[in-house]
Amino acid sequence: MISLPIYNQQGSEVGTYEFDPAELAAGVNKQLLHDVVVMYEANRRVGTSATKSRGMVSGSTKKMYRQKGTGNARAGSKRSPIRRGGGHTFAKTTRDWSYRLPKKAIRLATRMALLSKFEDEQVRLVDDIQFDSPKTKSVVTMLSGLGLDPSKTLVATQDYNVNFWKSARNIAGLRVSPAAGLNAYDLLHQRMLVVTKSALDSLRNVESEK
Repeated sequence: MISLPIYNQQGSEVGTYEFDPAELAAGVNKQLLHDVVVMYEANRRVGTSATKSRGMVSGSTKKMYRQKGTGNARAGSKRSPIRRGGGHTFAKTTRDWSYRLPKKAIRLATRMALLSKFEDEQVRLVDDIQFDSPKTKSVVTMLSGLGLDPSKTLVATQDYNVNFWKSARNIAGLRVSPAAGLNAYDLLHQRMLVVTKSALDSLRNVESEK
């Protein structure tokens, strides 16, 4: 069983939460986590770098001078890669680097990444997060009370909280996600995870049904 304290928004301990780690995953497979993270990184690549080949640069394709008798090296057109203004020998072309692993593998990796956070004691469980209006200072105060660095923190809530999202979007490095939108990349990228009690209940229920 995993047991961890429950905090309020002010950082005070208000209870204890226990659950069976098997409800998230049977264990942590580092190879699967690596494969999924590589997939997310590849999907983030833009792939728009490109250079011109000799067939794409402007200029005549006529042979610059006759083959023999000039005393110069043999030369073709001015588009040759060995000449200034010519095309590249192995020109870069735009490329789509994205690919997808099986959905079951991606979902399992998310559960494993979440489990690893609890095993490494990198989770702060809060009873609830409620803001009456958008205010960045309130988020900073809450994270400070929990002893966390905002730039290395991921906050997971039960649903999309507009006031909280607007309050957190100006904090560099801080990531916010509803429970249904969590993925292995965000969980592993950020050192600490702040999750609400209702969000954790939802994650446990969802995983127990699968």
